[in-house]
Amino acid sequence: MTIIRVFEKPKLKNPLLVEGLPGVGNIGRVAVGYLVEELKAKKFAHLYSEHFFPFVMLHENYQIHLLKNEFYYWKAKKPGQRDLILLVGDCQSLSPNGHYEVIEKILDFAEGFGVKEIFTIGGIATGEIEEKPKTLGAVTDRELLAKYRKSGVDFTAGKKVGYIVGAAGLLVGLGKERGIKGVTLLGETSGFPIVTDPKAAEVVLNTVTRMMGLKLDMSKLDQRVKEMEKFIKKVETLQRKALTNMGKDEKAPVKEEEQLRYIG
Repeated sequence: MTIIRVFEKPKLKNPLLVEGLPGVGNIGRVAVGYLVEELKAKKFAHLYSEHFFPFVMLHENYQIHLLKNEFYYWKAKKPGQRDLILLVGDCQSLSPNGHYEVIEKILDFAEGFGVKEIFTIGGIATGEIEEKPKTLGAVTDRELLAKYRKSGVDFTAGKKVGYIVGAAGLLVGLGKERGIKGVTLLGETSGFPIVTDPKAAEVVLNTVTRMMGLKLDMSKLDQRVKEMEKFIKKVETLQRKALTNMGKDEKAPVKEEEQLRYIG
């Protein structure tokens, strides 16, 4: 069961859905999280799912936090900009079938606001420290190549990786089946476990803001990364502990590294 709790229904004009959930290098989570902060986007819905890890977190030793994804909206201020729906969250699905259920729920919700185009943001692991990371891209429609190539996207992701696992891939893949166009933006990163890559996040953030006609003050990014990284690491540590405990109760558990590994 996956549920979206809506506490405001904004009126949006041809909004663009931008996804940034935790993944390799946490690039999407950092980039879209920073967009939320700098644009002062307004939260209007939460998504909860039985496919997320079965625990709640404790903040400051007493405050309970349920794992969830969050939807924010922002209305365009200038010509050339678009209304945005920004999706961030604590985690992705624990299971493959859960990914499909959660993504279909997100797409149903997005279509209700007239979303016809999606950007997903993630990371692509290179196994090396990238001094000058690039933003690699893939699209669901060839006409998007001409539309966004001038924004600095290197549309050769297919030469470096054959698949994209998780929300960064499924949102645009399943969206295409509904007639929604999609662009996936992947920042080059080492891919080392539980390492947030602020340099790659900044590169992708610069790319996506150009694509959306936005200008952001990037001076606060380092501080925001430190704040987000602390929380992200806490979630990942608890997830690993939960997987270990769950594995003890199963006869043939999936290896932990296989559960956690995905591109996106």
